[in-house]
Amino acid sequence: MRSSRFRGQWAVLVTAAVLAAVCGWFGSSVEDRLSPGGIVPSATEAARADRALQEGFAAAPPHLVLVARTMGVTHSVADPAAVAQGQQLVRRLTADRSVARVVSYWQNRTPQLRSADGRSALVLVRLRGPEQEATRAAERLVPRWAGRHGPLEVQISGEAASRAEAARLAKRDQIRAEALALPLTALLLLMAFGSATAALAPVVVGILAMLGALAALRLLTLVTEVSVSASNISSALGFALAVDYSLFLLARFQEERAAGAGVDAALRTAMRTAGRAVLFSAGTVILSLASLLIFPHTILRSIAYGGIAVTTCAALVSLLVIPALLRVLGHRVGGRGSWARRHPRARPDRPDRLGGWGRAAKAAQRRPRLVAVAVTVVLLMLAAPLTRLQIGLFDDRVQPASSTVAKAGSQLRADYRTGAVVTPTTLVLPRFELPRRSAALDTYARLVSRQQGVERVRTATGSYTRGSRTPLNPTEAAAFASPRGVYLAVATPDEPYSTANRDLAQRLRRLPAPGPGLLVGGPGAVLHDVQHALATRLPWCLLLAGAALLTLALVLTRRPVMALKALLLNTLSLTASFGALVFVFQEGHLAGLVGASPTTGSTDVLMPALIYGIAFGLSMDYEILLLSRICEEYERGPDADTAVVRGLDRTARLFTWAALTLAVVMATLATSDLVMLKIVGVGLALAVLLDATVVRGLLAPALLALAGRATWWSPWPRSPARTEIPAPQAPALAGSTGPHPSRSTPR
Repeated sequence: MRSSRFRGQWAVLVTAAVLAAVCGWFGSSVEDRLSPGGIVPSATEAARADRALQEGFAAAPPHLVLVARTMGVTHSVADPAAVAQGQQLVRRLTADRSVARVVSYWQNRTPQLRSADGRSALVLVRLRGPEQEATRAAERLVPRWAGRHGPLEVQISGEAASRAEAARLAKRDQIRAEALALPLTALLLLMAFGSATAALAPVVVGILAMLGALAALRLLTLVTEVSVSASNISSALGFALAVDYSLFLLARFQEERAAGAGVDAALRTAMRTAGRAVLFSAGTVILSLASLLIFPHTILRSIAYGGIAVTTCAALVSLLVIPALLRVLGHRVGGRGSWARRHPRARPDRPDRLGGWGRAAKAAQRRPRLVAVAVTVVLLMLAAPLTRLQIGLFDDRVQPASSTVAKAGSQLRADYRTGAVVTPTTLVLPRFELPRRSAALDTYARLVSRQQGVERVRTATGSYTRGSRTPLNPTEAAAFASPRGVYLAVATPDEPYSTANRDLAQRLRRLPAPGPGLLVGGPGAVLHDVQHALATRLPWCLLLAGAALLTLALVLTRRPVMALKALLLNTLSLTASFGALVFVFQEGHLAGLVGASPTTGSTDVLMPALIYGIAFGLSMDYEILLLSRICEEYERGPDADTAVVRGLDRTARLFTWAALTLAVVMATLATSDLVMLKIVGVGLALAVLLDATVVRGLLAPALLALAGRATWWSPWPRSPARTEIPAPQAPALAGSTGPHPSRSTPR
């Protein structure tokens, strides 16, 4: 008799197809609404200083930096041909509707805007509007002006150019990653199941989840700012999770069919067991991502929003579409089907026959101390590079060397002092009245110029070097003042996002200012504010995520020691994974293998929180599957050791394939030309592979054996529902030890 629970399978499939088409149409325009920035929290002092400069001062730091180098027979930017072309370039830029101000070497022959060899000169361009408007203008201007112009070869750098290039690369890389992920995942699933029908079902569900992710991100753009990075990460995450969840359900369905169950019975068991694990797994990923919402950084919050939406979508699509597909195609993917045929040791009618993972688990149980110490030492060795972690912010060097932005940035660092000309530290004095208080401003500028690490200070009253003043021409001086106040540009010899600039910004904030409301901005202030906002909230993020995931594992297992063990193992494997990332991406070892050269010698300040927020949930994903099956076997089996071995043997092969497919999807992010996406892709792939093999296959059974009966202690009464799972009773495995703890100790 057919189960009424699944009679509406065709209605579900048709509805899913219609919703997928609607989501694809609605989400197709999401790329045009994504933000390229979002790194600096809007409430920080550095962000407020930048807004004040944008709104009120013509001499604000530039959005675009054009590096014009002479070519051919023209040997100097002072040659007539170069001068004529440079002046024409300035005139045409000034006439552009998006340009607020242009400053170049050819206007005032400013020495700081010319290289020491005289072969190149700078054109500094300030754009109109806020960050997103300036970035859109840069998207239009960079392709137009980069390249050969008469005797000048122009390359373009600057914050707006870097954001525009990152957005362009992110869009291109997402298409490439999806084109790689689909066939590779289908191939892996075909190898796992040996059936085209079974292999294509998770891919179809993954595509549906990706379309849902696009629609979810499009909805989010209506109410909040969403970073362009959220699109790449959410798309890959949604596809990978949907495939994983479908794999869990399909494998359990085929296992039950191979044991002789009918389609309806197998589907009911799969939904009650693997379906329950899917719900808990999705919950762990969602709670882990939700921990990122505690941070004020738009990029982290938007990735969290997108990840939560796409994880929810992946779980719902898997739990609704896979049962419908199985009701229609159940006889083609079940029976004596591919999973049971290719992996006979997973069959419940052969409980005494162990696979490689089961034998590894038994070996770990025989020498638990040796295995636990050895694996822990290996993980700690992988984590060791974390002691050399250097925090910074990514700049143009993380873009591909072929990019005009990267080329211009390299030339800027070689020929100019960027901290003095392009990215100075900025001091804004709101509502400061000139000329009535010129003397106070003069005294303050002299004080600032005497600070360690300051080369020069320029403001409305002149240019200051070590306390000495040089007058500016009236036009140049007027650009530092407006009805909104006064602004000072502080030139430094250090790299923009260096610790020296960060410390200087802090010292300048502590100096007595000649008026209230001093705002210190610039790269050093940005680095401090971004880092401070993360550091003050990171402990709360870790605490909330750990507590939430511990609670979820406790609800699933009802055993405190087992839940705590899962959390500790997850933390250990994640720490090892991040240590490996520092070794590769910060220090440059083996960086060429993933195309991450050159390295900057630092790790972006956002990376620890981002990797933790995503990888923690993904790693717990497999722990939930393992714990669920171990507890299920424990309710059936004669002793605890047998339950662990059987649970691991029945699931390890499954979550190894699941981890492999997820790692492949995430590794497609590593094909990106953006180092941030490379780090996320490699980090997540490494985390899930390490977690699904060494940690779950060896360390987990060893620790469970060391904990002994404490592992299975529960302060809550046994749930009768757990004893009703239909399964053949099997004899204890050879080598199992001791009676079932439930027979000897109350739970």
